Amino acid sequence: MVASATRVDRVGPFAAEGRSRTANGAPFWGQRATPLLLSRAWGYKLPRWIARFYLAYLAIPIVLLVVGSVGELWLNTLLPTGFTLAWYMQVAADPSFRRAFTASLAVAAIACAACVLAGLPLAYAIFRARSKVVRSLARVVYQLPVALPPLVLAFGFILVFSSDTLPWLGSIWLLAAGHVVLGLPYFLQTVVADMQRLGLRTLEDAAESLGSSGIQRFVHVVLPSLRHSILSGLVIVAALSLGEFQFSNLVAGFLNRTYPVVLLQAFYGATGFACAATVVLLLLALAAAIAGGAVSGSASRLRGVAA
Repeated sequence: MVASATRVDRVGPFAAEGRSRTANGAPFWGQRATPLLLSRAWGYKLPRWIARFYLAYLAIPIVLLVVGSVGELWLNTLLPTGFTLAWYMQVAADPSFRRAFTASLAVAAIACAACVLAGLPLAYAIFRARSKVVRSLARVVYQLPVALPPLVLAFGFILVFSSDTLPWLGSIWLLAAGHVVLGLPYFLQTVVADMQRLGLRTLEDAAESLGSSGIQRFVHVVLPSLRHSILSGLVIVAALSLGEFQFSNLVAGFLNRTYPVVLLQAFYGATGFACAATVVLLLLALAAAIAGGAVSGSASRLRGVAA
């Protein structure tokens, strides 16, 4: 009876697993120990493998573009042969790409300015609405451009602004107006969510109790509290505007074509030239991502210090 009895050893490496030992000290594995070990091992390793696979899925096309942009010749081979920087020099010297690069930056700047001028009062009005139904309906309305494809907006612009009454199709201002429609929902969502998270209504009530007017509260309380969320929203709007293709391809005129529209035509020519032009757009996206991360990081640090 004593030899066949088992006891649970709570000391040693078997304690954490809750495994039992026989009376003579030999481990008694049983039927549940091995599946438990396997499940825990896969539980730790599976998220790592998924993360590695996802990072490789993102990195491999970018690496191939960078390698192709400095390759001298790439024809029916896995990797290009030779090394050259002539493709970047050709992109910089091409007048159509320089004009498209300038147009993209101008459209992104106009879209960001319009989002600030129109989005901040609209976000404040949505946040201060007393009725929950009104706030919910407002969110549904301003998020509609996210659900609708940009092609639908482009077709609507073509029908309205290609007439004799409103012959604005192809102008840079109309192109920027479309980018505002596409980017404003992301700006509003960022700002409104930050208003709710910061408890802005309490800060305004405190300022009102001290005798400040509505304009003073907006300038001295609302805007300083939202500076990080405003910058984050503008980074998102700029990134979306610089990479937008579907709407711009149909609405932009010949002189106001954005960089992604001109980039499509590069793939009908030399592969190295197309890769170099694409890398330039990737660098712009990377700069926007770094700026957004820096703004979010500084905002998180300030909130941590305030808390």
